[in-house]
Amino acid sequence: MKLSIPSVLLSVIAVFASEHHHGHDHDHGEQMPLDYVKFPYEQPLYRTSTGEVTADAIFSGITTFAKLPWVQCLTSQRDVPVDIAFLGAPFDTGTSYRPGARFGPSGIRAGSRRLNLYGGYNVPLEANPFKSGYRIVDCGDIPVTPYDSAYAVKQIEAGHKSILQRAAFMPVTNDSETGEPLDPIALDGKSHPRIITLGGDHTITLPLLRSINSVYGPISVIHFDSHLDTWKPRVFGGAPSDTAAVNHGTYFWHASQEGLIRNGSSIAICPFEQHGAIRTTLSGLEDYEVDDEVGFQRIEAREIDTLGVDGIVKKIHETVGTRPVYLSIDIDSIDPAFAPATGTPETGGWTTRELRAILRGLDGLQIVSADLVEVAPAYDTNAELTTMAAADVLFEVLTVMTKNPLGKVKAKMN
Repeated sequence: MKLSIPSVLLSVIAVFASEHHHGHDHDHGEQMPLDYVKFPYEQPLYRTSTGEVTADAIFSGITTFAKLPWVQCLTSQRDVPVDIAFLGAPFDTGTSYRPGARFGPSGIRAGSRRLNLYGGYNVPLEANPFKSGYRIVDCGDIPVTPYDSAYAVKQIEAGHKSILQRAAFMPVTNDSETGEPLDPIALDGKSHPRIITLGGDHTITLPLLRSINSVYGPISVIHFDSHLDTWKPRVFGGAPSDTAAVNHGTYFWHASQEGLIRNGSSIAICPFEQHGAIRTTLSGLEDYEVDDEVGFQRIEAREIDTLGVDGIVKKIHETVGTRPVYLSIDIDSIDPAFAPATGTPETGGWTTRELRAILRGLDGLQIVSADLVEVAPAYDTNAELTTMAAADVLFEVLTVMTKNPLGKVKAKMN
């Protein structure tokens, strides 16, 4: 008996054959789901037209940060303007203890899958960053070689700079508190995207600061970490070569020598940089002297017992003032009881709740860009404690960014 192929199946085969015949001539946009929205601020990402939450969407599609749209910012879509970009830097050749942070970007993205599931409203900050009007995207990862750390550092700087130096999608508007018109703070008088970089070990902050310097000049820094990261190369690593001298414990020393941070290498009378969560052992008290020369004030992790969250937030604001600031967060600022998956864990740190509260306290500051580093997922628990903590920390950072437009009021330019 001869079997006949149903007409419906024949139609499907014909369509497939037609698309296959045309090869790469078709637009990839044709493959998108019917309800696909490229930029999520246009409508809620996980809801149907009737408002129903579609929770199954959390498991489908490629894993971007908070299910944001993936824009290939470094290649075919480099002409798409954005306001805030998540960018991976999968590098860990500069770590001194446990490797694995090259998998940090993918781990953080996996930990962020639920952030926007029910709309993304940040209750303590009374804002929804995903509905702020900014074009927020995930630009994927910078291609980084694992074989040559000196070359990788150049790759990271070039990738970050290629996005940062573009014009932002939405021009600077008005001050969030006074409503007064703002002028851009970049050296060229233009508005540029803000980039949140997913590390990677902390070495990546050096090329990122080089990129920041190309747009903003020397910048103030807020640094959350259990370690100083201002060691001279001869102290941390021994500097057997120029390449080895640049690592995740020396990058701020190099940044100060290059004039990338506001105080450079001069002794700071009024520091503009701030460490938080410090609790490491030292090679000696000379380490603090070098830290002073680089320009940092320190908040030891144990000070939260005396100052509390509000006291720490106040100290940060007093140090940084109204200056534009770069934010660098090492996940090891959180105690390993809450975030075990990191390259150099130190006990006695802050809880995830404490760090998130402190970050919310940065509301009012102009954060030009940020990074979160040293997440090494291989050391995490099956419950993904560290990657979820990292994602939630960046949710706070993102919200603060969207609440505080980058710009300066003309009357306060000095």
